[in-house]
Amino acid sequence: MTTTIGLVGVGVMGGGMGRNLMKAGFPLTVYTRTKAKAKSLLQEGAHWTDSPKELAAASDLVITMVGYPKDVEEVYCGENGIFAGKHGGIVIDMTTSSPRLAKKLYATAKEHGIDSLDAPVSGGDLGAKGGTLAIMVGGDKAAFDAAMPVFSAMGKTIRYFGAAGSGQYAKMCNQIAIAAGMLGVAESMAYAKASGLDPVAVQETIETGAAGSWSLSNLAPRMLKGDMSPGFYIKHFIKDMRIAIESAEEMHLDLPGLKLAKKLYDELAAQGKENCGTQAIYTWYTK
Repeated sequence: MTTTIGLVGVGVMGGGMGRNLMKAGFPLTVYTRTKAKAKSLLQEGAHWTDSPKELAAASDLVITMVGYPKDVEEVYCGENGIFAGKHGGIVIDMTTSSPRLAKKLYATAKEHGIDSLDAPVSGGDLGAKGGTLAIMVGGDKAAFDAAMPVFSAMGKTIRYFGAAGSGQYAKMCNQIAIAAGMLGVAESMAYAKASGLDPVAVQETIETGAAGSWSLSNLAPRMLKGDMSPGFYIKHFIKDMRIAIESAEEMHLDLPGLKLAKKLYDELAAQGKENCGTQAIYTWYTK
């Protein structure tokens, strides 16, 4: 029997993920607050529902990919939320959210006889489109094993980290590494330009050595072209950094590099660039 998948959220990331699920042969039902965003998926064969509750009732497995922790909580626990329409099966929140909320959803899901996994991703819009996402999972191992065919349709690196919340903790590690790294990439490109070098030639050279990183290879070229379109929104990155800082403080861990990155991105958001891609940090150095 083919697993029917319900997907809540079809934005920059969810759209590509949903398309890959359909390519893998999974029947797909979708819901998003703005139906127009689902137009292309509906034209390609996805089915529409009018609420998360209706979607949950029609699906064997539900995936959510929304913006903020408050959106996650509303989608699951609201009057017309997933828990109001689903009993049994698996729910997977792939939003980057707080570990504390992931644990809360897990406990609530158990009350409904549902297995809940937190499975945030890394890889940006390119990974979502190409089905090459890194997926970090927390929850019960049996549920993870059962969901593996679904994860495999969307990602390349899929790892189980442990109990509920573990996926979100792993994603915070990812975001912490990216945060200071993005400053380094932008500073490097700004320095290359200011010194009179060809920044493109510099980027193409140093990405092959010890400085190499995903951000340097994929986002530095966008910086240099002036392409600030979002593979990942600044506003969402700020949200992630805030969660990471709060989690670190709970563990009595000081992360000065992360705090500096958040400060600079906050400045960009205040300038009206919150809907730009994270590579727009380059404009802070070239203003």
